[in-house]
Amino acid sequence: MTQTPVNDELVGAILGGCVVDELLGQGGMARVYRGKQEKLDRYVAIKVLPPYYAADPAFVERFKLEARAMARLSHPNIVTVYDTGDDAGRLYIIMEYVSDGTLRARMTAGMPLRDITRIIHEIAGALTYAHTQGIVHRDVKPVNVLMDTSGRAVLSDFGIAKMLQTSAALTRAGAGVGTPEYMSPEQCRGGTVDHRADIYALGVMLYEMLTGRTPFVADNYTALAHAHIYEPVPPPVRFNPRISPAVQSVVLKALEKNPADRFTQATELAQALEQAVAAQIPVAPPSRPAPIPTPAPRPAGQAPAVIVCPRCQHTNPAHQRFCSACGQPLVAGHTPAAPAPQPQHTGSWIACPRCRAPNQPINRFCTTCGQSLLTGVPGLQCRNCGVRNAPGTRFCTACGAPLR
Repeated sequence: MTQTPVNDELVGAILGGCVVDELLGQGGMARVYRGKQEKLDRYVAIKVLPPYYAADPAFVERFKLEARAMARLSHPNIVTVYDTGDDAGRLYIIMEYVSDGTLRARMTAGMPLRDITRIIHEIAGALTYAHTQGIVHRDVKPVNVLMDTSGRAVLSDFGIAKMLQTSAALTRAGAGVGTPEYMSPEQCRGGTVDHRADIYALGVMLYEMLTGRTPFVADNYTALAHAHIYEPVPPPVRFNPRISPAVQSVVLKALEKNPADRFTQATELAQALEQAVAAQIPVAPPSRPAPIPTPAPRPAGQAPAVIVCPRCQHTNPAHQRFCSACGQPLVAGHTPAAPAPQPQHTGSWIACPRCRAPNQPINRFCTTCGQSLLTGVPGLQCRNCGVRNAPGTRFCTACGAPLR
C-alpha cells in the first residue's frame, strides 16, 4: 500500500466505534486508516474495502466467515483482529496498529544477514501456526509484513486474498488475487492452493532480501506467470556473489516448481536457513583497524602495475585497454596509482583490504569505507569477445562492450 495525501470522506468519521483520524495507505483492494478507540484509549488500524464488494451477497457471507477465522488467530507475529463489520455499505476490519512501517521500507536500505534470518524465522512461525489452523495466507509479500518499534515482524492481511477470490466484483474492478511477483506456479495456473504456496512466497521474499530483487521481473502478469510456471529460478548468487552455497540451496528448495519438492512447513525453511547461516561462524572483529600496508617502491624502469582512468579515476591493471568502471579507453602512460591490497578472509567474515573492518560474507562493499569486496569472485564473460572480466566490472576490459 502507498500513502496518498488526499481528502478522504472517512477521516473524522466514526467507524466501528473508532474515530478515523488518518489515511495510512491504499491499494487495489482496500484503504487502511489509523483510528482511535476512545473507550480503550488505543490506536487501531482500520481496513476498509471498496463499496462494490458489499453489493455482492456471496462475498459478504465469505467476508464474515473469513473474518471470524482471522479473529481466532492468536500469535505474536500475526496482526490481531479486534472487530469486523458493515457500516453503510462499507465492509471494514479493525486490527492491531503496528507503528513502524512495513518490511518493504526496511529492504530498500539493505539488511544484515542476522536481521534477514530473524524476520524469516518470525514470519515462518506465523505461517506455520496459521496453517495448522487451516488458514492459508495467499498473499505473503513485504508490504504485508509490518514492523514495530522493537523490530518485531508482524504478518497482516490473512484471508483477504481468499475473500476476494469469491467476489464477482473482481472482474469488474480489475483487482487481482495475490501479487504476481510472489505467486507460486500453481497459484499462477489458477489451480488448487495450499500452505505450500505460502512457503513459495516466503522463498521469494527471502530471495529479494538477499539480492535486492525478486527472481522474476516483468511488466505484466502474463510474463510473470509464465516465468513462475516454466522458467528456472536464476541462482541468487548471480545477483549477490557473497551468498553461500548453503544459503542458496535453502532459497532454491523453497522455490521449487513442484509443491511436493518444497519444504513441508514454513518453519522447516527457517530452520534450514538458520543452519546454513550458522555454518558461517563469525569471528570477533579486531579491536582497531590494522594500518594499510605501504606498497614497496617500484624499481626504476619497471612498467606501472596499474593505470588510473582519466575519466572516473578508477584503478585498472596496466594491461587493460578499457576502464572496467566506465568503459573509457585507457591512456598509456597515465599517472598510475598504488595497487590495492587483496581482501583477506578471516573465518566467514571478510576483512576489508582498505580499512581492515570485518564484513559479512553477503556484503559486496565494505560497510565502513565502501571498498569493493568482490576480489576473487568469478566475473562475467563478455558476449562480444569472450573475455572474462572481474566481478563488478560494467564494461569489458578487452573490447569495451557493456557487460550484462
